Amino acid sequence: MKAAARAGDAALLLRSGLNSTESSAAVNPERAITRAVDSPLLRGGLTIVAGVLTGNVLGVGRVALIAYLLGTHSYADSLAVAMGPLDMLNSVLINSIIFAFVPLLTAAQGAERTALFLKLTRAFVWVFSLISLSVIAAAPWLMRVLAPGLGPQYFSTAVNILRILALSTLAAGIAAVHCAMLYTHRRFGPAAFYQAALNVFTIAAALSLWKFVGVYAFAIGYTAGAFAQLAIVYFAARSGLDTRDLPPCQVRWREILMKPAFFVVYAAGLGINITFTRAYATHAGPGMAAALDYCMRGVGVPLALLVNPISNSLLPEIARLRSLFRLRDALKLIDKTIALTALIAVGGCAFALVFRQQAIALLFQHGSFTAESTRLVASGFLALGPSLIGWSLIEILARSLFALDRPWPPVIAALVPVLINVTITLRVGPFHPEYLGLGASVGLISGFAALFVMAHASRRRWLAQG
Repeated sequence: MKAAARAGDAALLLRSGLNSTESSAAVNPERAITRAVDSPLLRGGLTIVAGVLTGNVLGVGRVALIAYLLGTHSYADSLAVAMGPLDMLNSVLINSIIFAFVPLLTAAQGAERTALFLKLTRAFVWVFSLISLSVIAAAPWLMRVLAPGLGPQYFSTAVNILRILALSTLAAGIAAVHCAMLYTHRRFGPAAFYQAALNVFTIAAALSLWKFVGVYAFAIGYTAGAFAQLAIVYFAARSGLDTRDLPPCQVRWREILMKPAFFVVYAAGLGINITFTRAYATHAGPGMAAALDYCMRGVGVPLALLVNPISNSLLPEIARLRSLFRLRDALKLIDKTIALTALIAVGGCAFALVFRQQAIALLFQHGSFTAESTRLVASGFLALGPSLIGWSLIEILARSLFALDRPWPPVIAALVPVLINVTITLRVGPFHPEYLGLGASVGLISGFAALFVMAHASRRRWLAQG
């Protein structure tokens, strides 16, 4: 509840910051409240907060079910090393499509926007089909990279899980194109519950299919949830869409395919940072990859509650300010958002570190998840937990810069966490598993610092160009 309230406060602050740039005249309280209620930014932020909060509450239930059935045993490793990277891949593709094409769709109007949307859909049906088929075919080789230390008796299980999950990429990618269209029209509701759909179907499949297919039930449920969410956003985006007598789309195929490239590189850099840590954890013994994955869930839930509502509702507003050549106002809005995000992230991280063992025991210490599992996960979270600070800040700032069409600083900054993580993790080695998350934390904080310096050093030039 506190996370939701803070995210709502963030959206309100964003809007109030925007209002302050639009008018310097004082307004009475009634008028201020009316403006806040009528604000599409605030409504969008609150809608996304509701969706993210619902999805993450269900996500805790999903992880608790995994903990109950698998604990920190080797089958949990098989699920973690397959589902973690595939979930990251889907997230990269979804965010890349949304952040690449919301500004492009916003700039188009009427029939031109519809024509562009349909052309985007046709293009990425083929792109995501190819990605899914490639992952299915290359699964054994991919798993040797994703889980080099996984025991041979569990390796084939991880390969099969990855192949089942690969089908979800097709659904997630096509759904992302429809989400971009919905965001353009400030319709956040259907897309906001993507994670909730995944978790509902994953939990339902695990409960109903566990006795028949075991650990594969989680992969089947996840994939079914991705297709369910595709159906939701498909009908929401196309309802009332007039596809008759459309003009030819003037955007070239090359531009369509290259537009998400910068964000893909940026998001993949951040994703590889965590994927490397999980893969290296398989060298530290059975159960360590699963333990680290539980730690990542502890970071991922507050990260999603903090970043998604702010960034997704902020994106159309920054795109609008950019189209009006109000770059100075957009930069002020970004500064206020970064300051608020830092305050919440530092406070939330400190709270999580202090009460980590109690929270892990309360949520997960049931069934196969023993007291020893609790100690293992709590020990790993001490090093990985601070990554929340750097991760949330770099995400907010980078996504804002993408909305301003300034992609190079985020792309460069995304390489910093990986390089630092590899250096620190290799020096720590697998003999100190409690420190395996240290490289990821230091890397993400350093990546944000590098991005912050680059962004502020370039401001004068950007304002002159704008």
